[in-house]
Parts: sequence; C-alpha cells; structure tokens
Amino acid sequence: MAIRRPPILILIIFLAVTQNATADEPVPAPWPHQFHALLFMNYSGSLSMIDLWYDWPNGRNFNIIQEQLGPITYDLEWNNGTSFLYTLDQSKSCRSAQLEVGILRPNWLDGAKYLGQQLVNGFHCNVWEKVDFIWYYEDVETKRPVQWIFYTGREAHVMTFEVGAVLEDEKWQAPVYCFNKENKSLSIEGNLKNFGGYKEKAVS
Repeated sequence: MAIRRPPILILIIFLAVTQNATADEPVPAPWPHQFHALLFMNYSGSLSMIDLWYDWPNGRNFNIIQEQLGPITYDLEWNNGTSFLYTLDQSKSCRSAQLEVGILRPNWLDGAKYLGQQLVNGFHCNVWEKVDFIWYYEDVETKRPVQWIFYTGREAHVMTFEVGAVLEDEKWQAPVYCFNKENKSLSIEGNLKNFGGYKEKAVS
C-alpha cells in the first residue's frame, strides 16, 4: 500500500533539496583589486586587442584599444563616472563622457545566474549570466577569467591575466587637450558603449 506524505512534508523536502543544490553551486571569484589583462576582442569579424589595467584602490580603469591595422584609442575611466576617449597621434582627438556609475567593483558578478560548465578554448569553465547582458566564463581550476561575451555578440578572450600588476601613475593622466573647451562630450558608442553599459547593468 502506497504511503501518502502530507503536503507540508513534501514542501519541506522540496525546499531542502533546492537549498542544498543552490548551496553547492560555485560562485565567481571577485576580481583582484589590481590586475593587467590582455584581451583579444572579436565582434562579427572586427578584431582588436585591449590592454586592460584595473586599479580598484585608486578608482580607475584603463582600456588601451588597438584596432586591427588601425589606430590606438585610449579609454580612461574613473570611479566618479568620468571617462576620456582619446588618441595620442597628430589628430589630438579627445572626447569625454559622464556615466551614471564608476568603474566595475571587484564583486560585480554577485547575483549572477550560474549556467553550469562548458569547454571554452580548451579550458574547463564555469559559466554565469548577468542580467541578460553579459556571459562570463571562469576557469574551474585557477578561477581566472577566460572569456566574456556581451549581449551584442562582442567577445572578449583573455590572453594574459597578471594579478597585482599596476600601471605607472603618470600614464593615467589624460592629455591636456582633453580639457580644451573645443572638445565635445562623447555620445556613448562603440567600445565605450559596451563597457559603459556593462558597468550600469553589473550594479543592478
């Protein structure tokens, strides 16, 4: 004869199993407070390399963007939301932007949805999704980021990841022509749009 369990007992068992499953899920490692990463970017065949310098204690983030067979663009971001996008060539171009949020905090992946494991570029990775905006892949063994993909399809492949590396202070200074009145503020587009939106969504 089958034994009928009271509905309340079934509910308790279900909640216990669900809680244990959630507790067993891995969580993404917080970003080191300071690091240097070299990123290979691919957006529908448009390629670039980014030197990323992250410096949380000093409230700054720097993306040095080399387009394939093209110019180098410098994207300098501060924790007060100010960003400068400039070149160092003869054009002396510079645009500024004021974002609603500063740089990504080290624990910006808190609350991301765990999607399981996947083999990515030869690395066994845990995968998370953050607010339908970005997918983040972290090496299971080393906890280093391997790749992240924006909702637009833009892919960032992490080529090197140096924990504790710091760029010299003098290289964080935007050129003087960035502060000329002739320079217009930047409408958020291109790489800056991805990183700007990335930050705005990550704090939600």
